[in-house]
Amino acid sequence: MSMILASQSASRKAMLEAAGVPFEARAGHVDEGAIKRELIGVPPGDIALILAEAKALAVSVGAPGRLVLGGDSLVEVCGRLFDKPVSRENAAEHLAFFSGNEMRLHSAAVLMRDGQCVWRHVECARLKVRSLSDSFIQSYLHREWPAVSGCVGVFRMEALGAQLFEAVEGSHFTVLGMPLLALLGALRDLGELEA
Repeated sequence: MSMILASQSASRKAMLEAAGVPFEARAGHVDEGAIKRELIGVPPGDIALILAEAKALAVSVGAPGRLVLGGDSLVEVCGRLFDKPVSRENAAEHLAFFSGNEMRLHSAAVLMRDGQCVWRHVECARLKVRSLSDSFIQSYLHREWPAVSGCVGVFRMEALGAQLFEAVEGSHFTVLGMPLLALLGALRDLGELEA
């Protein structure tokens, strides 16, 4: 029996497929905005875990006995949290704000079975955004929009998003949106993958 990924994230699906983890994807519908409004002042890594757990729970209740993976990523720049851009103009505003600053990307994963959390983990990667000119931002969005519309941080590291940064500290998988190595360890510990 394969695991359920409570997400339609192309990046998370690609990571699991590449790592040879059998899964099926089902979106875990939760009102992220409402949850975040209740979590003012909570550290970003904890918010990412709470959102990942909410997504896993939304799917787990309808999948008895199945292992469900929920994930979430949050971008923090200068103490401010950023959601996915709502428009191309909003994406340009985000990129202008990120310019020259450090981005902290918090990626969380939660495994749940029968509505009970069996494992949770969050990692943080630090990405130094280079100084971005207005003309670069516009040409970048001309080439990457709408592909980055569903990406917190307005980038796909596996594409032109690499051009936004001058340095990255942390796991490549965390930057892509999931603490994959820790997850694989948990799946082995739970007997879901061969040890």
